[in-house]
Amino acid sequence: MLRLVTDVHADHDVHPEVTMTQFDPDPPAPPVGADTVAELVTIEQFLDDRPTESVPRPLTSLLYDLALAGKLIANRTRRAGLTELMGASGVTNVQGEEQKALDLYADEVVTSLLRRGGRVCAIVSEERAEVTVVEGSGQYIVVHDPMDGSSNIDSNVSIGTIFGIYQRTTDVGGPPDESDWLRPGRDLAAAGYILYGTSTILVLSTGQGVHAFTLDPEVGEFVLTWSDMVHPDEPAYYSFNHSSSPLWEQGVGDFVAWLERPDTPSLSQRYIGSAVADFHRNLLHGGIYGYPAETGLPEGKLRMVYEGAPLAFLAEQAGGLGSDGHRRLLDIVPTSIHQRTPVFLGHRALVERLQAMVQGGDASSGEEASPES
Repeated sequence: MLRLVTDVHADHDVHPEVTMTQFDPDPPAPPVGADTVAELVTIEQFLDDRPTESVPRPLTSLLYDLALAGKLIANRTRRAGLTELMGASGVTNVQGEEQKALDLYADEVVTSLLRRGGRVCAIVSEERAEVTVVEGSGQYIVVHDPMDGSSNIDSNVSIGTIFGIYQRTTDVGGPPDESDWLRPGRDLAAAGYILYGTSTILVLSTGQGVHAFTLDPEVGEFVLTWSDMVHPDEPAYYSFNHSSSPLWEQGVGDFVAWLERPDTPSLSQRYIGSAVADFHRNLLHGGIYGYPAETGLPEGKLRMVYEGAPLAFLAEQAGGLGSDGHRRLLDIVPTSIHQRTPVFLGHRALVERLQAMVQGGDASSGEEASPES
């Protein structure tokens, strides 16, 4: 603790204890768009309290399985630097991306847990070229990116697991087919992500708002920490990779230039490089996340089925919007499980403005410079 001494050679008078933050105070964090929780509620208690007609018991059990997967991956993530899990595995996935050892571990954990219990009939993973069909009469299809942001593993940056859950439409007496998983995101029964950082946080929605649970490592339980999360009215951040700006289409560049004008909403630029981490920060404090199409990458980088759609579902449940710059993400029907898409997620008015500028609308002028103008 720092103490200030005025004249130690004279009278040795010492000022009261003063902390460094009084000399160099940090700016306060932007407000969070959610209700804090005053009582202890575990994820099991929270889901058990949901009406069974909106959250059937098999879906509740499936969410427990994903929470357990999150605990196992979080434990291994904390030890990654001490084990063989940091670094490349020497294998590439179907997208041609080099898989990290932790990618493969996370995929195996999620897949093995989902196979049991008879609740799942098919699993779509970023790390697998084909759909994993599970024998039995399971009612649900799970789509997931087991380790989003894995290129940041060696840098000790926040990473996460993204998932979405569909209820099957085909007869449970027969095998599932692509009509069960190549569906618009608006059909999702639930979606969420597990963020591995300074703490492990599970954020989910079953179509009745967005809620966040933090893993208490001492008791091994996810505990409700934020309920009914919404994008704050006053957005705080925008998250775009500026180094790629020469490769963006004109409308995206115009939108970012509009954000940087002195008469427009005062947003700070924050970009981590893990979609789930950037999305989470902007969900808490308000803002917009974007991964646009680029020259040489016209379809974008993120995958529609297990990244774009689940995050867009969460964004809309929190009062925001997800778009590819032209269409609502939740209305897009994918044609393949690894289909890519441009992605813009967050504060509804900001996403709508970006969409208007991408489509050729002139939003660069006007008397009012709020997100809605």
